[in-house]
Amino acid sequence: MTKFEAWLEAMRLRTLPLSVSGIIAGSGMAAVLEKWNPLIFGLAMLTTIGFQVLSNLANDLGDGQKGTDNKNRVGPKRAIQSGTISVKEMKIGIVICTIISLILATLLIYVSAKNLTQELLLFYAILAVLCVVAAITYTVGKNAYGYRGLGDIMVFIFFGLVSVLGVFSLYGITFEWLVLFPALSIGFWSVAVLNLNNLRDHENDALSGKTTMVVKMGFQNGKNYHAFLILSGVASWAFSVFMFSFLTYNYFLLLALIPSIGFLFHLQKVYQTRIPKKLDPELKKVALLTFFSSLMFAVILNLISI
Repeated sequence: MTKFEAWLEAMRLRTLPLSVSGIIAGSGMAAVLEKWNPLIFGLAMLTTIGFQVLSNLANDLGDGQKGTDNKNRVGPKRAIQSGTISVKEMKIGIVICTIISLILATLLIYVSAKNLTQELLLFYAILAVLCVVAAITYTVGKNAYGYRGLGDIMVFIFFGLVSVLGVFSLYGITFEWLVLFPALSIGFWSVAVLNLNNLRDHENDALSGKTTMVVKMGFQNGKNYHAFLILSGVASWAFSVFMFSFLTYNYFLLLALIPSIGFLFHLQKVYQTRIPKKLDPELKKVALLTFFSSLMFAVILNLISI
């Protein structure tokens, strides 16, 4: 593996569709209210991607330093683990990615400033810093929250609530209760991706001192927890689609339910799987189902106006 290939691998590009799902859904709901702004959308997408790549690099560093990424790890070999990228190089990469992400976040807030109160401007500035802190401290540091079973709640908050509700408000719209339900779905499904990762790696995580939710509850109960996440997301998504379809008289929007049917087949596969490493392909499936659900929802929602 070349150095360039190692950096691409460390960035984990396959995680990016999931990370932007909330931005797509939130922007789609803003657009149907005639609040669309392509510059805000573009900067929100880039900012989110920046934070996600930062999180991935920090995760590689943290797990590498703690020895969690070792020869017993089930998933793909990481950059620090393989030795292709040194700890010093990774730290430099994290600093550069942090700077780029904060510049993008600053531009996003600046472009959206005309839509925001002074209080909201301060809130988004603090939120940008919190995103950086959350991305890095997931696995880096002595008190990394990912090692204490807190990764799930943080993913739910940032990938679901912050992503959807946050971008929706950037377009200059006050909180709408109906927007909460797509945010819940994307939050649940994002946590499901993390849970699959933890199901796959639970044996090595336990030996390495990484206390995830699956390590706490066990492999079988981890599957039951996974079913709760998936089905809660599907239920919330179905409610969202039906409500928006009814309110906008856009019954083509029901087509946005099609990708979520795939979650049921996914659950069947999870329960049939006995060997943890065979769950790895399911991560990509859940991420893509979430992405295409959001994309179809946003696009079809705006094909027919109210």
